Amino acid sequence: MSKEQNVINYYLLCNKLKDVIRMGWISWGVKRERIESIAEHIFGVQMLAIAMKSEYKYDIDILKVIYMLAIHELGEIIIGDITPFEIGQKEKIKKEHEAVHKILKPLIDGKQIEKLFLEFDARETPEAKFAYQCDKLECDIQCKLYDQEGCVDLNHQEGNQIINNNLVKELLKTGCSWSNMWLEYGQIKKYYDTNFMKVSQYVKENPINDFFQEN
Repeated sequence: MSKEQNVINYYLLCNKLKDVIRMGWISWGVKRERIESIAEHIFGVQMLAIAMKSEYKYDIDILKVIYMLAIHELGEIIIGDITPFEIGQKEKIKKEHEAVHKILKPLIDGKQIEKLFLEFDARETPEAKFAYQCDKLECDIQCKLYDQEGCVDLNHQEGNQIINNNLVKELLKTGCSWSNMWLEYGQIKKYYDTNFMKVSQYVKENPINDFFQEN
């Protein structure tokens, strides 16, 4: 196969992520004309990474982080967006790694790119830890945005497996809003370092608005 065909094949595969909807929002019955796709999540988490690096001056290779985040959802091209509550973590990782290997194998730099994907998944290097926190926090911020729009009715969650998670149920019992429940979930699970925790807490305590629209 020619290099030109490899370029187009890889592009077309990744282009599919524009049409893969984030299943977590489907599980919660988000009612909205447009629901976030995987491709939009990738963009959002990269922009969040740029902002976090800018404001908190992390000693990391931000270009490496952006590259990691560009490819961190590649497996979902094949396996779809599987939520953490659908299958066991080990099974999900196995399926995802197999899918990523298959997608990258035709590329000349495939092994190098796959190595970067595995580094992100292992969460051991400073860049991988930073990228992982961005991935988690971006989801919580998007949750807050949907909540502010009134997109979710907690009284109508038929078939939602996530709501049966023990910690989720406990947080909702305390009267948490939908988005505050997710923000507290991340904080309790200690996904975040001090700086990410500050941003998470800010989002929890404040309405989040578009500064440019206000001015």
